[in-house]
Amino acid sequence: MARIAGVDIPNKHVGTALTYIYGIGRSSAQKICEEAKIDTERMINDLSQEEINAIREIIDRDYK
Repeated sequence: MARIAGVDIPNKHVGTALTYIYGIGRSSAQKICEEAKIDTERMINDLSQEEINAIREIIDRDYK
């Protein structure tokens, strides 16, 4: 289970799992995935550590 922005992200599709973070909805999750160049249909457990770090950096930089 990945931890992003202080939230344990469940093993779901990336586009859905990111919505567990307060303030991130479906459209924001889509934008984050596009910027990180990650398919929204991939599962969280299938992501590499570099991809998780890319998502983490985007969220820390652009979202409160």
